[in-house]
Amino acid sequence: MAKTRTFKTESKKLLHLMTHSVYTQQEIFLRELISNASDAIDKRHFMSLTDERVSADTYEIRLIPDEEKRTLTIKDNGIGFTEAELIDNLGMIAQSGSKAFLEKVEQDVDIIGQFGVGFYSAFMVSKKVVLETRSPFSDTGYRWSSKGEASYTIAPIDRDEIGTTITLHLKDDDEETEQDYDILEDLHAPFNRQEVQRLRPISDTHEGNRDTG
Repeated sequence: MAKTRTFKTESKKLLHLMTHSVYTQQEIFLRELISNASDAIDKRHFMSLTDERVSADTYEIRLIPDEEKRTLTIKDNGIGFTEAELIDNLGMIAQSGSKAFLEKVEQDVDIIGQFGVGFYSAFMVSKKVVLETRSPFSDTGYRWSSKGEASYTIAPIDRDEIGTTITLHLKDDDEETEQDYDILEDLHAPFNRQEVQRLRPISDTHEGNRDTG
């Protein structure tokens, strides 16, 4: 049975900024979502070495644009989410100092890309976001959906594969995204774990030193 929940207060504020601000670098959402997918793959790879419940796989991230339906899908076979993880990770800002961050971003929306707000950036270009996922620690899959307003809905679904599929239903008036479809078509082929490193945003600081070439 589907359950509808309300976003936490600070998440509501951030979502409002994302959906109503004129952000000068909207493509940041794609780098953030790819980075999240890569993190999920890294986590599954590590856990497959330490937990017998987690199987290894040929890891990849797929970007699937559909101009006719006005959707963009980001698909990975990383660790996925349990229902509790969906609530904890997508129902609130999962970072320390979030109140201070909101105060800064209200003054300068262009700093969003520096803070790795990740999943929320999808609402810069989307009127609705649907996430389908399954964790190796769950007996079923789950669908998370929201229009980026006050609430989100989580429902169990039949899903065999481990990982996450995010479908962005793009805003009707997003002319920049229209122009970017040719670029997205070039990215249709899957990325493996090594190839996707070059697509991580510079704001992703948890890795420490990296080759940025």
